[in-house]
Amino acid sequence: MTKKIYIKTFGCQMNVYDSNRMRDALMVLGYTETQKPESADIILINTCHIREKASEKLFSELGRLNQIKKKNALIVVAGCVVQADGAEILKRSPMIDIALGPQSYHELPQLVTQYNRQKGRKIVAQFPAESKFDSLPEPQKSSANAFLAIQEGCDNFCSYCVVPYTRGCEYSRSSDEIIKEAKQLVKLGAKEIMLLGQNVNCWHGDKGRDLGDLIQDIAKIRGLKRIRYTTSYPSKITQNLIQSHAKVKKLMPYIHIPIQSGSDRVLKAMNRQYTVAEYEKIVNDFRLARPDIAISSDFIVGFPGETEDDFEQTLALVERVKYASSFSFKFSTRPGTPASLMKNQIDEAVKTKRLMKLQKLLLSQQRAFNEATVGKELDVLLTERGKVRGQLLGYSPYMQGTVVRAPISKLGEIVRVKITDATATALSGKIIK
Repeated sequence: MTKKIYIKTFGCQMNVYDSNRMRDALMVLGYTETQKPESADIILINTCHIREKASEKLFSELGRLNQIKKKNALIVVAGCVVQADGAEILKRSPMIDIALGPQSYHELPQLVTQYNRQKGRKIVAQFPAESKFDSLPEPQKSSANAFLAIQEGCDNFCSYCVVPYTRGCEYSRSSDEIIKEAKQLVKLGAKEIMLLGQNVNCWHGDKGRDLGDLIQDIAKIRGLKRIRYTTSYPSKITQNLIQSHAKVKKLMPYIHIPIQSGSDRVLKAMNRQYTVAEYEKIVNDFRLARPDIAISSDFIVGFPGETEDDFEQTLALVERVKYASSFSFKFSTRPGTPASLMKNQIDEAVKTKRLMKLQKLLLSQQRAFNEATVGKELDVLLTERGKVRGQLLGYSPYMQGTVVRAPISKLGEIVRVKITDATATALSGKIIK
C-alpha cells in the first residue's frame, strides 16, 4: 500500500518552498502527497515564527488533527517555531514525534526511516556546517508557478525581527545549483519561477555577480515563461537589478519593496538601513526603467515610540508612492528581539486605529490600480481551480489575482484575458480565443 504524507504550511513563500522540498525528499522514499490528513501516514506541519501567537496556532492545529489522524500516523513539526521553541513545544504536545528546524529538514528522510517510538521523540534544530541544499534530491513535482530558494538567512538584524535567530546568517546558493533546479522545475511543468530569499537581492552565490546577473541567466532557460523574485531589502538593490526589468522580457513588472514606516526616526529605531528619501529614489528608478511596474510593500504600525506625527509621515509616503498592493500589520513583540524590550510600547487600541486608517488608504490604492486594468488585455497564468465549477484562477503579470471561466484543460497555461471587472482584491475577465 502506498504511504501518504499530509502537509500543512504556515507563513511565507519560503515556508511553502521548504514544505515542497520536504515532500520531494519523502517522495524518494515512496510517499505520495494527500490532501486528507485522516489518510496520511505522516502529518507534517511547517511553522512560521514571524507573527504573534505562532506557537498557539501550531497547538490549535495539532488539536484539530489529533481528532482525525490515522492511528500510528507520524507527527512531524518543522520550521521556525521549532528553531525558536523546540523543547517547549515537545513538552507541551506529547503527540509530536519529530521536530526539526528550517536548516535541518534535509535530515527528515533519515529521521523517518530510523524513527522508533520506543526510543523516544527526536528534535533536530542546529545550524549545520554543510548546506541543507546539498543533501536534497531533485524536485519531484512542480506546479505551473514554482518557488525556488536562492538565498536564505539575514544579516540585517532589524530590531523587531526573529529571522536571523531562526534562519541564521545569510547564505547564497551558486548559480549552477540554482539553474539546475530551475531547469528541473521547468521540465516538471513550471511556466513561472519565483526566486526566494529572506533578502533575495542580497544573493551573492557567484563572486562579482548580483541578482540581476542571475535573472539574466535564468531567462535563457527554454520553456520558462516568467520570472519573479521576493523579498527585496531596499538598500541592497543594485542598478543592475533595476535595469534587468528593462532588459529581460521574462521578468515580470512587479516588485515587492518593504518600507515598514514612512518616518526616518522609526526606521532608525527599527535598524532599517535606509532613509525614506533613499527608498523613494529606488522606487523612482524602477519606474524609470519599467514605467508600468507595480510596487508592493510591507508596513508595521505602532512600533515602540511611534508618534502620531511618525504615523502621518507613513500615510504621506503612501500617498506619494501609490502602491498596487501591500501587507500591513500591527507591531507585535517577538521574544528575544531588541524591540520587545523597548520602552514606550504603543497601546493596542492606538495600534488598531492606526492600522485601520492605513489599510483603508492602501486598499483604495489597490482598488484604483486594479480598476485601471478594466478593458485591457493581460496574459494570465492559470494556477488553480476556482470555487465555482468551470472557473479557474490565475495571476496577471502585475501579480493580480484573476478569475476566468475556462475548461480544466487550460490549468497551467498562460492565456490572453480581456479584463471586464475589478475589485480591490481581484480581477475577472474573458479569455480571448
